[in-house]
Amino acid sequence: MNNRKRKVADIALKLFIEKGIQQTSIQEIIEKANISKGTFYNYFSSKNDCIADILEFLRYDASQQRIAVQIGKDTADRNVFIEQIVIIMRLNQERNVSPLFEAILSSNEADLKKLVMQHRLYEMEWLSTRFIEIFGEEIREHVFEATVLFFGMMHHMLFTLRIANTAYSLEHVVDTLLSYIELLVPHMMKSDTALIPTSAFELLRTNANKKIIKLEDILLAADQLQKDFTFTEEQQDLFDAILNELQQDRIRKIVLQPLLKPFQKQFENTPIYSQAQTFTNKVWYFLKNLT
Repeated sequence: MNNRKRKVADIALKLFIEKGIQQTSIQEIIEKANISKGTFYNYFSSKNDCIADILEFLRYDASQQRIAVQIGKDTADRNVFIEQIVIIMRLNQERNVSPLFEAILSSNEADLKKLVMQHRLYEMEWLSTRFIEIFGEEIREHVFEATVLFFGMMHHMLFTLRIANTAYSLEHVVDTLLSYIELLVPHMMKSDTALIPTSAFELLRTNANKKIIKLEDILLAADQLQKDFTFTEEQQDLFDAILNELQQDRIRKIVLQPLLKPFQKQFENTPIYSQAQTFTNKVWYFLKNLT
């Protein structure tokens, strides 16, 4: 890792927090870091690129510390898991990045919002993977919802503790919230209900990464869907109608969009409901970006 580039990024982060992103010029970063303009542009193509690297450095530090904590330990060790969660929280506090995130998310800067969303998605994916290692493979269908619940509880709990000026330790907060999730997970699995479908994770990832869904992606998903399941007559009719419209020279949104919800509903209580949702999400996103 380039230590000089890292030092410039750290200086830029302090300026962004002190003055705001829009109020901090590249020239100010250059002067504060005591580097030339050429050196800055050798490191970063823009201010947004600098922020992207700041977040990347934060993730790198967290991943290195988490790996160090887990070496030689059982992946299902609860105490190791708690320590790993605390690592990123402590890094966020030490570098005071939370106010920066909030400022970005409340701004009109789409590119910066994307960077923060990608950063948070990375954390959600890591936590989801670790939840499966802790609770077992059987939680996979509910892991995204458990992840959202945990992050939501943690965010609002820390916010409330801070404004109430209440002393707390991060370890105790994480331990307590994890115990709540441990109570909720069996109920989620037993009731087999979820507010957030597993396909939502893929849609969130697509939105965060600004991935362009192409028609060939949809056709591949359609082919796999039909290979995995024998359709009823009504399911097949809707499926054929959707594919037929998608393959027209001029795709008519007004015709196609009303077909998606009835098609998805046809697969409720079937083994491929999540797969059908993913397919309709791909079509919806494709139409959303269709000019």
